Amino acid sequence: MKILGIDTSTKYLCIGIYDHAKIYEYNLEVGTKLSSLLGVAIARVVQALGWQMRDIDYFACGLGPGSFTGMRVGLSTVKGLSWSLKRPIIGISSLDILAQNASSASGKIVTIVDAKRNLIYCSVYKKKNKQLVRVAPYMLLTEKEFFKKFKSNVTVNGDAVGLHREKILMNIKRATLLGKDYWYPNGRNIIELALERIKDKKLDSSFDIKPIYLYPKECQVRKI
Repeated sequence: MKILGIDTSTKYLCIGIYDHAKIYEYNLEVGTKLSSLLGVAIARVVQALGWQMRDIDYFACGLGPGSFTGMRVGLSTVKGLSWSLKRPIIGISSLDILAQNASSASGKIVTIVDAKRNLIYCSVYKKKNKQLVRVAPYMLLTEKEFFKKFKSNVTVNGDAVGLHREKILMNIKRATLLGKDYWYPNGRNIIELALERIKDKKLDSSFDIKPIYLYPKECQVRKI
């Protein structure tokens, strides 16, 4: 079985590859150059493994929340590949992918991602039967709302840690903050979550899959 997974919800392009029980990952900081680099990066990774695109059995894609442009570019690319090759897609929340970076933590894990406009994308996870389980909805919170929800004993992870570090330490008792090496999704996590979804036969189609937008509709890009 071969899987190609990507996440483009942050400033990093994350590519994960599964090839008969071996996992490879490629994580590249692309900033605003995602559109020009995504297709090239995928082609180079596939070529380096000696694959053809038609060899891939499943595609996986991070659905956000995150960068509007990044999510649209990444999902459009994977949907195109899925449709043309008639392969299923596994859509995975980027917050779920990010939470896996804290999978060794005990207790409550809170993922926080900078949503711009002084807002935070957030969700909450706990370990059950050696797997992380989401125990709260995906949320878009103000700083004030965030500190009302979380008072103590949490592990906090994500790039919004860099923006709110001092206030987190001041307002949340016994908070554990992960370092910036753990603030972004990575290719290995995409593959591991995709394998769980494939095992449970929870697959998506290129026609139905959509990004996770948490901003109100009036703040999203409208069709003209």
